[in-house]
Amino acid sequence: MKLINSNKSLGGEIVDLDISNKLTQYQINFINQSWDERLVLVFKKQNLDDHKLINFSKYFGELDPPGPNPYGITFLPEFPEINVISNVKNEQGTPIGNLGDGEAVWHADMTYQELPPKAGILYALEVPENQGNTHFANMALAYSELPNRLKEKIDGKILIHDSAHNSAGMLRKGYEEVENPSDTPGARHPIVIRDKNTNKKLLFLGRRPHAYIIGLELEESEDLLNEIWEHATQDKFTWTQQWGKGDLLMWKNLNVLHKRDAFDPKTRRVMHRTQIKGEMEITV
Repeated sequence: MKLINSNKSLGGEIVDLDISNKLTQYQINFINQSWDERLVLVFKKQNLDDHKLINFSKYFGELDPPGPNPYGITFLPEFPEINVISNVKNEQGTPIGNLGDGEAVWHADMTYQELPPKAGILYALEVPENQGNTHFANMALAYSELPNRLKEKIDGKILIHDSAHNSAGMLRKGYEEVENPSDTPGARHPIVIRDKNTNKKLLFLGRRPHAYIIGLELEESEDLLNEIWEHATQDKFTWTQQWGKGDLLMWKNLNVLHKRDAFDPKTRRVMHRTQIKGEMEITV
């Protein structure tokens, strides 16, 4: 077992480990240490059923249930801890999963909650070749290289994180559209937080649409957020996962942003995802 770092500012592959087997404490510690260092880890060509996916995920914390989806259904009633990410529909025309085949814009998962998930774990069952890539951006490095004038502007500021839409921009069931971002439903979090393991400061941005910095005029909030997002998603802060069947990816949800490319709707993409419950209140 060893870690192979990407040539980017985050991302690494752990090789020579079959995660369908029971892990030793040494292996768990090695994964956690690598995870703190690289923020996103991939294990390629694994062979997991849903029981084994759940067992692996539980090594890293208590599992959170999936967030609400636009259809108001549970995709896998026998495994309520698992969210299905897919564009496939069943014979009745009902989606078997969430997010479809369009682009999912830069975001972190479920930051509209008071205690957002610590991490996401995504396992590829079916993937279209060379399509639907997932990109990640390092928010610790983005903060460290943020111009001082922008650091001063966001120091101590609180951001509203939208709970009404998913990362594909679809309105969740039970919500209504609002015109003014300052009326957006969702949790309020500091725009700069600190990682308790590494003590590094991070940009904590959630999603760009419908976000609002409390206390600023709307135009000022919009302009400032646009500038920060443009900075934070520069190529030099990013790494890309090109999916293969059997790949398992795990990422630090509070430390990175991620997005997904659109793909051909005639192809099939089926992923099963778990998420690790947040461990503590978000701190500055």
